[in-house]
Amino acid sequence: MKIAMLSVHSCPLGKLGSKNTGGMSVYIRELARELASRDHTVDVYTRAHESLHDQIVEFGHNARIIHLKAGEGEEIEKLAIYPHLADFALDLENFRKRNDLHYDLIHSHYWLSGRAGKWIQRWWNIPHVSMFHTVGAVKNAIAVGEHEPELRLEAEKALAKDCHRIIASTAQEKEDLTRYYSCPETVSIIPCGVNLDIFRPIDKARALRYLGLTGEEIILFVGRIDPLKGIRNLLIAMSYLKRRRLRLVIIGGDEQSRAEVQKLKSLARELQIQDSVAFHGLAKQEILPYFYSAADLCIIPSYYESFGMVALESLACGTPVVATRVGCIESVIREGETGYAVKDNAPHRLADKIALFLSQPNESRKSPETIRASITRFSWSNIADAIVGEYRAVIRDYFASPCEN
Repeated sequence: MKIAMLSVHSCPLGKLGSKNTGGMSVYIRELARELASRDHTVDVYTRAHESLHDQIVEFGHNARIIHLKAGEGEEIEKLAIYPHLADFALDLENFRKRNDLHYDLIHSHYWLSGRAGKWIQRWWNIPHVSMFHTVGAVKNAIAVGEHEPELRLEAEKALAKDCHRIIASTAQEKEDLTRYYSCPETVSIIPCGVNLDIFRPIDKARALRYLGLTGEEIILFVGRIDPLKGIRNLLIAMSYLKRRRLRLVIIGGDEQSRAEVQKLKSLARELQIQDSVAFHGLAKQEILPYFYSAADLCIIPSYYESFGMVALESLACGTPVVATRVGCIESVIREGETGYAVKDNAPHRLADKIALFLSQPNESRKSPETIRASITRFSWSNIADAIVGEYRAVIRDYFASPCEN
């Protein structure tokens, strides 16, 4: 198959952990590579965001990223891209014509890409598959962090109605899409995956030495620095655990999140735990297994996750997880063995589960290899199998009923 993927606002080559580059970018990059390894052709169209990148960047056999213009400047707010979506779509169509390209299917990621995908689908007369990755209406219902504008909610409603298939990563996401946008018949559930070649256990002593960390008990947070991630509650939970020789290592954040980082550092000082909290900033993906392997626990204190790929990464490295019941958590954690799923991210609940897990004798804890084995079903190979099956079904259904398209 020849697949056109759209990721307008977030380039898969972006720095992971920055404001607009997270699990979605990992998902696109890994899925595209896996599909390309099976001799499918994948072109990922995204917004030109850094002058150092060529317009076309190959990142695997039959897989490439194509940068197109959408608004002025390298880094702009997501919503500011919206008025430029039509220009982006036209630029994409001109690129396709110049290079005599033809595709079998469009796979858009996030609502901005879905909006552009709607126009392109009509021009090309091929099926349009979409992934929301996060649902605006759910974020507003949680009411933590930025309020999502009505423009997004209306665009997501239209996308749910117009695209030919929505891929949700969890049953909860399907339930949310059905509740807010009334689209159960078009939603299929396929989870996200994890790169088992990159994320694998590293000897703990070796990982500690590599990172220059001490032998204290280490708990780890990996992700964007955003109120929705619940880091504030994790800091408060840390203040309840002062009696332990515990260090919290926070991975993530860029220039755009500097103000939020400063707020968190101020809170750490107020709680008198500043010496036990380290903000390490962004980390390259190939370095993350060292952090996971050095940690005793990975904590996901989020208010909302559409999936929660950090949990898979940590477990693939053999490190247990304590997380709120968001995204995939309840389906990937084996309670008491590979971690705990917490009812919510109330600081005392987080602290209780962290203390409970760390109090287990070393000899009673599952080995890193056993923890890793619990999530090998989420290999990208397995996920790609499911995606290919979905693509083929959508294409078959689309051309079986041409009068309805």
